[in-house]
Amino acid sequence: MIIIPARLNSSRFANKILVDILGLPMVIKTAKQVSSLDKVVIATDSQEVIDLAKEHGFEAVMTSSSHQSGTDRINEAVNILELDDDEVIVNVQGDEPFIEPEVIQAVINRVKKVKENTEDIMITSCYKEISSDLADDPNHVKVILDENSNAIYFSRAKIPYHRDHYDNSSYCGHLGIYGFTKKSLNDFCKLVPSKLEKIEKLEQLRALDNGHKIAMVKVKSKSFGIDTEEDLKNALKLFNK
Repeated sequence: MIIIPARLNSSRFANKILVDILGLPMVIKTAKQVSSLDKVVIATDSQEVIDLAKEHGFEAVMTSSSHQSGTDRINEAVNILELDDDEVIVNVQGDEPFIEPEVIQAVINRVKKVKENTEDIMITSCYKEISSDLADDPNHVKVILDENSNAIYFSRAKIPYHRDHYDNSSYCGHLGIYGFTKKSLNDFCKLVPSKLEKIEKLEQLRALDNGHKIAMVKVKSKSFGIDTEEDLKNALKLFNK
């Protein structure tokens, strides 16, 4: 199941999930973008979003307005829906209206592999190669991988540090798509927010801080989350062709 957390209020871009994206509200455009892959449910704190989802044929679940993250919101939703512990859950942010379906499918496939092989993995996510210039931007989160393609660390800083300053160095840019089983999602949300998570403002560090593994899948993607009005303008220029 694909669950889209859709909090109405946003500090940097008010009501962004409702802005028009090529004729559709952003959250609906995101839902339609991935609806061919699995059932899509929207988890929200707004009756307006509930009504909008129904209008466009999507199921929606009302969740608390006090959640600090989208992960906590989808965790409440999966418990309301009473899903089985081994159900595959993918968290797709409501501000990803141009996310490629093949990116989500790659995460789904990796979670299924974790289940089949009973791997000791709490979360599955994905990354793409980004340039050195893009890696300079703290809004583009970087991830370092071990030899098994599991995450070692995520940071807004430019990591790893290339001591010899190669001009053509590439970096692993993290995409904020997360795959779980229902049980691993519940387990993650029981963890107390960690020190590094609070410093970097990256909740996935909570899992690493507590000794859990995050499996990473390499993908190709032009999409990016729309956090600001400037992001929206850039996205429309890139994808409105």
